[in-house]
Amino acid sequence: MTSITVAAFDFDQTLTRHDSVVPFLRQVAGTARLGAGLAVRASRVTGAAVRRDRDALRAVATEVALSGVSRTELDRHGTYLGTRIIERGLRADTAARLVWHREQGHRIVIVSASYAQYVQIVGEHLAVDGVLATEVEFDDQDRCTGRLAGENCRAEEKVVRLSAWLSSLQIERSDATIWAYGDSTGDRAMLDFADHPVWVTKPLASVAPSR
Repeated sequence: MTSITVAAFDFDQTLTRHDSVVPFLRQVAGTARLGAGLAVRASRVTGAAVRRDRDALRAVATEVALSGVSRTELDRHGTYLGTRIIERGLRADTAARLVWHREQGHRIVIVSASYAQYVQIVGEHLAVDGVLATEVEFDDQDRCTGRLAGENCRAEEKVVRLSAWLSSLQIERSDATIWAYGDSTGDRAMLDFADHPVWVTKPLASVAPSR
């Protein structure tokens, strides 16, 4: 099989300029409700903060903000936030890398712990080949349970999702050259998995990646 190149991009502060998770939760729940809900769950919030467990803290915030919200309403909020992200623009340096990969005919996928409701909107706008993001669970009445549907798409889960995505395209890992772009410890596993890891912790030195 001919070797194929895949560019995997993290979302918050890698493709975009800012974190988008907290604004989304505040947008859906409202700041007052989110704050009150976290206060009621003070012991869980404090424990997560002490352990610096971002996944646990996000799980509590998601439960507070999204529980009981209809799928239609959640998608509406996602469309609004996704559109705002597009309007505000992406990180210029990383966006230029995305364009470069597209010009080379590479496959492009977003692999993100952010919520699929708005990452999908941005992915469609960018015409990427795939979006792998954190999904939320809905009940039989199509209302969000406030829980995640599966694992949060960060850390090792990013490699699990990326590997499954390659398999869905019948691409063997040995036949793929992977570029990965990330900015935090939550991206470390994906960056370690890549042939060309790029830590986006400061403006990238050049537009076109070195070959």
